[in-house]
Amino acid sequence: MKKIALIFMASAFTSVMFAQQIKESEVPEAVKSAMKKKYSSVKVTKWEKEDGYYEAGFTKDKIKNSVLLDGKGNIKESEFEIPVNNLPKGVAEYVKKNHPKATIIGAAKITDSKGVITYEAEIKGKDLFFDANGKFLK
Repeated sequence: MKKIALIFMASAFTSVMFAQQIKESEVPEAVKSAMKKKYSSVKVTKWEKEDGYYEAGFTKDKIKNSVLLDGKGNIKESEFEIPVNNLPKGVAEYVKKNHPKATIIGAAKITDSKGVITYEAEIKGKDLFFDANGKFLK
C-alpha cells in the first residue's frame, strides 16, 4: 500500500511539474466522450496532457475539480477541492506538530481508479499527502 501511495504521489508531483495545457481539439474523442458520459452536467474549462494522460479541469457547484484519464477514456483518478475542515483529523494534528507556523490554505480529496482515497493539504506553497485516515504519506 505504501508503494502505491508513493508512486501516486510521485506521479501527481510529476504531472504538476510537466503538464502541458492543450486545446480541446487535441483531446481524443474517447476521452471527451468518457468525460461527457461521467460528468454530463459540467463544461471542461482546461485540458492538460502529461505522459499520455489527459487531465480535464472543471468547476461544479463553485468547487474546482479535475479528472485524469488515459487515452482510451478510462478514469485513473479524480480530485475534488474540499473545505479544509473536511480533512481527516490526523491531517491538522500532523501539520500543527510538524509545521507549527503553517496554515492549511487548500485541501482536496483524491480518489484513484480502485477507489483508494487520499487527501492533499496545501501549506506554504507545497502539497502534503495523507491516507484516508489522515496518516502522512508524503
